[in-house]
Amino acid sequence: MAERAALCRLTRGLCLALMLGLAPSVPAQTDSASDETLPLERLRTFTEVYERIQRDYVEDVDPETLIDNAIQGMLQGLDPHSTYLDRSDYQQLQEGTRGEFGGLGIEVGMEDGFVEVIAPIDGTPADAAGIRPGDLIIRIDGQSVKGLDLQEAVERMRGEPGTEIVLGILRDGAEAPIEVTIERAIIRVESVRARLLEPGFGYLRISQFQSRTGDDVLDAVEGLVADAGPDGLSGLVLDLRNNPGGVLDAAVEVADAFLASGVIVTTDGRAERAASRFVATPNDALGGVPLVVLVNAGSASAAEIVAGALQDHRRGVVMGEPTFGKGSVQTILPLRDGNAVKLTTARYFTPEGRSIQAEGITPDVRIANLEVTAGAVSDRLRESDLPRHLRGDAAPAAEQTGDRPALAERDYALAEALNLLKGLTILGAD
Repeated sequence: MAERAALCRLTRGLCLALMLGLAPSVPAQTDSASDETLPLERLRTFTEVYERIQRDYVEDVDPETLIDNAIQGMLQGLDPHSTYLDRSDYQQLQEGTRGEFGGLGIEVGMEDGFVEVIAPIDGTPADAAGIRPGDLIIRIDGQSVKGLDLQEAVERMRGEPGTEIVLGILRDGAEAPIEVTIERAIIRVESVRARLLEPGFGYLRISQFQSRTGDDVLDAVEGLVADAGPDGLSGLVLDLRNNPGGVLDAAVEVADAFLASGVIVTTDGRAERAASRFVATPNDALGGVPLVVLVNAGSASAAEIVAGALQDHRRGVVMGEPTFGKGSVQTILPLRDGNAVKLTTARYFTPEGRSIQAEGITPDVRIANLEVTAGAVSDRLRESDLPRHLRGDAAPAAEQTGDRPALAERDYALAEALNLLKGLTILGAD
């Protein structure tokens, strides 16, 4: 009777059914002859473990903490992105969606019990400290992250602005773990930045997808067109590198800004409500001018939706490295007690039906993550550099100016994207 009473306390709404020796059924599969029922034996085992901990564990344990841990473990066992959010976690998630929160400025997930960096956010302490996509955080202030769930690890990395934190990191290519000291700050993320690379050629950087990102992109494109002068834009580089994703609706709005028709993305899951289809409206903010999309291994989720949509519609050339491969949809499900569950409910599919999950987007043009020195850019010998060279018949050309060599040194992939964009412009003019 004690076991049954404890089981009733733990399952609450199921209590009456269990007392009667029955169990409510869950929706059956269409090809199943009988309803699936709750696993009563496993629930009894759960209750027995709960009682053993309460009676025999070396220290007193708060019952609510035990139940919270059990819920967290149940969700963690599903996939790396499903998790239990207490009130504080839920509030922090909402703050991040709005674009202002406290912390280091990194998007993270779980990998083999360690915290994996998906991408640092532009202009944040983590970005300034040199944190890279793919880094594994194994220690926080000297304490191992093994045994922590993702929310616990994130909570430890948050703190008062101005305080320091030391991260122990495993990095590909490093012979031993490295330690990085970072000063916490209030993170205010401007998700969209834009400028002209050269006359007629624009650059648009999206660091993550927030609720206002779609509107900000349209404003940025309008500003670039105005800055380009009477001839307008000849082409645009859309930079999605190290963009960890964000709000699905914002990704749809960004892709829609450059598409005039067709499917942007579809989602599908086990529940009927998980199936959705997003279609472009008849507008193209660029008027069809060439577009190059830069991606890398830190481009994830919503960033992959945009890249995949533009690639499938042949609207832009995707350039860079294969993307992260997070093609799952997480839905925030508020609970009655003020907490919430972040649950994976569906998968993303590109307009041509490709699954992004664990596959990512393969670039049309692959560019390795290289660094170029000044010598590599400018020290090639030409005929005009030889002593006593013959002068050509043509009038002397004006000395080339601009920051192309400097751009290649600062950002090799961006320089190559600009080269490609110019080639596309020339082909389009023909």
